[in-house]
Amino acid sequence: MMSRALTGLSRRIAVVAAILVLTGGAASADSFGAIAFSQSTGKFGYSFDHPSRASAETRAMAECTARSRGCKVGIWFKNACGSVATGVNGWGSAWASSRQQAEQSAIRNCSQHTGGCRTLAWSCTN
Repeated sequence: MMSRALTGLSRRIAVVAAILVLTGGAASADSFGAIAFSQSTGKFGYSFDHPSRASAETRAMAECTARSRGCKVGIWFKNACGSVATGVNGWGSAWASSRQQAEQSAIRNCSQHTGGCRTLAWSCTN
């Protein structure tokens, strides 16, 4: 009876070891980032690699409000890149799997509301 219990335990250990090998070690945790900005001043703050959305937004807001008033979170993202673009009378934001895609999408979103859009800030999680 003892050898059966050990065999079952050995199989479970082997399965866990195989999962760890296949996933590259421990399960990777989600990583959050955010960008906060002031539309009136163009100042911004950003964050990346935070354990939660709230933590990422809090850090981005703290950085922005240290530089300016009127800050708001323009975008948050998880395991990705985020970007905020501003124009003459508006802004747009987006997230994507790469910095380039996030920036292009943010500019495209901004352009739906105003002209002269360009990237204000971007950030990516690892």
